[in-house]
Amino acid sequence: MPEGDTIHAAARRIGEALVGKEVLAIEAPQPRHALDRWPERLAGRAVQAVDARGKHLFLRFDGGLALHSHLRMTGRWDVYRPGERWARSPRRAWLVIRTREHEVVQFDGPVLELMTEGRTRFDRRLTGLGGDLLAGDFDERVLLGRLRQDDPTRAIGDALLDQRNVAGIGNVWKSEACFIAGLDPWRPLREVSDEEALGVVRAARSRMLESAERGGHVPQRLVFQRSGLPCPRCGERIRSRGQGDDNRTTYWCSGCQR
Repeated sequence: MPEGDTIHAAARRIGEALVGKEVLAIEAPQPRHALDRWPERLAGRAVQAVDARGKHLFLRFDGGLALHSHLRMTGRWDVYRPGERWARSPRRAWLVIRTREHEVVQFDGPVLELMTEGRTRFDRRLTGLGGDLLAGDFDERVLLGRLRQDDPTRAIGDALLDQRNVAGIGNVWKSEACFIAGLDPWRPLREVSDEEALGVVRAARSRMLESAERGGHVPQRLVFQRSGLPCPRCGERIRSRGQGDDNRTTYWCSGCQR
């Protein structure tokens, strides 16, 4: 699943292609949206902004309308020059926005919806999110408050994936940040100090900001998907196991993560 760094990078690329540019055409070829009349409802409206919050992306149009996207495991946003070959089949496109210089394409959904700006502020899926880890105004105190309200027996690695605690961290950065901070991702929250929790979150934020600046390209991975290989810090074998209700695979070194 694309994580916050990838979504922020995508928002930047899309914004550069659309904001301030004349939109020549909007197409919504996915059959499920045939009756939604997006091309008609968005006709003549300029894109005012493109922004991200955690793993959610928003294209904001004149007149108080916004397209909301969440890619989950299958979706993808791309920006092309006219005539450039697309990375996926046109049959998998859910949205195409054309300007003279670019084609912005959203493939494979699975969450793509047109909503009012008011709904973006009051929709429960969005209001329940924790602070966006990559936002300039990210508040560590709010994060700590949410972690302390969580189940104290819950493992820190699982708690970091909960977007209600902090928005943007996924399986890659959960594993990488816990490793960088030297913290065992299986340790229950009640045994994790505030400073240890902040150490993990700061590690994730630093690396994710770096990745976003590089267009969503993850820097060299230290433990993620390296199960069985030697730890780059202590030489012990990296381990992996499913964690949490969703059984998302966690990667860690039992030798140097305590």
